[in-house]
Formats: sequence, C-alpha cells, structure tokens
Amino acid sequence: MLSIKKYIICFEFLGLDFFGSQKQPDKRTVQNEIEKALCTLIKDKINIIISGRTDAKVSAKYQVAHFCTSETIKNTDKFLYHLNCILPSDLKIFLLKEVKPDFHAQKDAKYKHYRYTIQNDHVASVFLKQCLFYPYAELDIERINQSLSYLIGHHDFSSFKSNSDNPYNDCHIYYAGAIKEEINYHEKRQNFIFIDIIGNRFLYNMVRTIVGQILKIERNNLSPIVMKEVLLKKDRSAAASVVSPLGLSLEYVGYDDVNKYIENFIHKRKVHNENI
Repeated sequence: MLSIKKYIICFEFLGLDFFGSQKQPDKRTVQNEIEKALCTLIKDKINIIISGRTDAKVSAKYQVAHFCTSETIKNTDKFLYHLNCILPSDLKIFLLKEVKPDFHAQKDAKYKHYRYTIQNDHVASVFLKQCLFYPYAELDIERINQSLSYLIGHHDFSSFKSNSDNPYNDCHIYYAGAIKEEINYHEKRQNFIFIDIIGNRFLYNMVRTIVGQILKIERNNLSPIVMKEVLLKKDRSAAASVVSPLGLSLEYVGYDDVNKYIENFIHKRKVHNENI
C-alpha cells in the first residue's frame, strides 16, 4: 500500500497578469501554474489546496497551500530550486516542507493580513503598478484610522460584500489601521498610505469595498462615523464601489496566535518609522 505524503508550500506572486489564484479553465491562474510545475517534477496528479482565493490582479507576499503525493521528496532544497526554475518570474515558492497528515492549509488558518497601498500624489510613479493612484486630495491619516476603528470586532459585513453564494457574512477583525509614509528621492517626493486589516476571514471584495468607502468619506468630507452607519445597515447598496485590485496584497496567512502576530507587526512598523 502506497504511503501518502502531505507537503506545505508558501509562495508569493505579483497579481497583475493572473486571473486570480483559483483554478480556471483556459485562464492563467496561480493554482494552474503551480500544479503544472509540480506535475512536471512529480509523476503524479497534483491538486493543491490554497488557504483562500484571491481575485484577479491581487498580489500575495505570503500565501499558503498544501498538496498530497505518493512520492517522497527527499531533498526539498533541490526540489524547490528546480520548481522555481519552471515557475514564471511573477510566481515563486519560498518554502516547501512535509507536514502532518491532518494539516489543512484552508481549514487550519486562523487569520489573514491584507494590505492596501495608495500612492497619494499628484503624479503617478511609472514603477508603481501595484498600488492605487489617488491624486485628488491629500488623505487625512487620522480620519482614516477613525473610520477603520469602527470595523474592529465581530460584525456582519454584508455591506462590504459583493455578490457571493456564501451566506455567512460574519467576520472578526482583530486589527484595522493605516499609516502614512513619505519617501524622498533627490527632487522627487512620494507619499503612500498603507491600510492594514487583519481578520479571521474576509468576504468577496470586502477589503476593496472598505477602502472605497474610506475614499468616499474623505472625498466628500463626511464624518468617519459614516463607516459605522454603513456597517450597521448590512446592505451592499449603502457602501461605496470597490476600488482597483492593484493596490491589494495578501501579506500573511497565520496558523498561530493572532495577538502575538499583531504585537510583532506593530513593533516592526514602529521600528521602521523610527529609522526613516
């Protein structure tokens, strides 16, 4: 009887030229590319289970999946090297290791961290395709954080969910905050807004709709409490339209203590700001 091995892979990708992460016929997706590469090296039919789907053009810096095979990967470093030689330049796997048979990349995930990046300048940078360009007005970071504060906790996020077959709309947001960062390069100054949201789960287009609502509040000089009002209505028509997927990135998928992760994240951000 063949022994089945289970492996975890952690990977990153630039979403610009992908039609999302989930397998689709005749479409370039992350799952299609990884499974094709794995099947080239493993003479077995491989199906990967990803921690969750990401939409077209959304990127990921730390996504997780698992797969099962009857073959034993004896030298994971060598295997990983050859695997990345096969994979396209906008998709790379940085970790591969055997895990226990009961591990499940999707069901065992405890939290996810998404980041939305906005370039808040009058002139867009030609090097920054993976962010939202917002030249219309200078965004107020304090007001944005006040708007985000109403989302923290366990809520029904129906107002921020695009059409989906999933009837379960409750999510628990552990952290929601924004920072402003200015980068000066010779005579050129660039201003960025980073919006970070960490939660146990996310609905379809949820983060992009939240960012759209933030921009609507700022553009119309509305009170930040409008975010809470929209949330409590549990009505998608009450919220703003979704913004571009180009600014969205999956930063991390966590299987450990979320409070410790948030503590470390805030500490690293503080150290980074002090060193700028």
